[in-house]
Amino acid sequence: MTPTAFNNPPSRVNDLVELKTAGSTVTCGTSFEILPVDFAYRDNPFQAFIFLCRYKGVVDGEAYNFRKCYARGCPDNVCTHVSQAVMVANRYLQKDYRKLEKAGIAVERQLFTLEDMTVKFDGYRKDHGATLVIHDYINIAQEGNEVSVVTELEYVPGVEHFIGYDNEMTFMMADFTITCLGKINHFERCLACYQTERETEEKEYRIKIANERLKTLYDEFDQVSIKYEKHFF
Repeated sequence: MTPTAFNNPPSRVNDLVELKTAGSTVTCGTSFEILPVDFAYRDNPFQAFIFLCRYKGVVDGEAYNFRKCYARGCPDNVCTHVSQAVMVANRYLQKDYRKLEKAGIAVERQLFTLEDMTVKFDGYRKDHGATLVIHDYINIAQEGNEVSVVTELEYVPGVEHFIGYDNEMTFMMADFTITCLGKINHFERCLACYQTERETEEKEYRIKIANERLKTLYDEFDQVSIKYEKHFF
């Protein structure tokens, strides 16, 4: 779906919630894609798998279609291990399901599984302990603990591999360094992406989406007094 598909095209889960709250009729279905991607990260290229959920449906008779990246995982631990990325993706996915259901939008609660993947991972192992996401640290701060976050934003080129063709993309990545309870943790999120060859047509629109997602997260930081500096694309 291009940004001109309708006047205010839904491109985020929050957009669907806002449209429903405003009185629109909204339907929503999901499907999953787990794609191998070659990332050209600085001088350290690597392959990872991105966990995508595609949202499709109709708003007041107009079809919409957008995708959201929930995690990135690497089989060789260059980034979050694939087994851990599945759990991270499902944590964020369930959070979005709750948003949709609270707004009155029916959605089938499907989840990512490693069985969905056609690639066999050598050396797959179960990670020890619970897998935390950034919102766990928001909850920790809400309980009165000191939490600080440093955010770094980058444009990272990559090539998605589909059956029969490749797709060059630019991913808008946020890396969060979180200091809490005497420990430092790193989390990354893909906030938006666009086809590299369509940068002129798509980049400005995707920056808007990424910055809206950052603003939502920063608002949550403010509510629980997390220390941070605002950075936007």
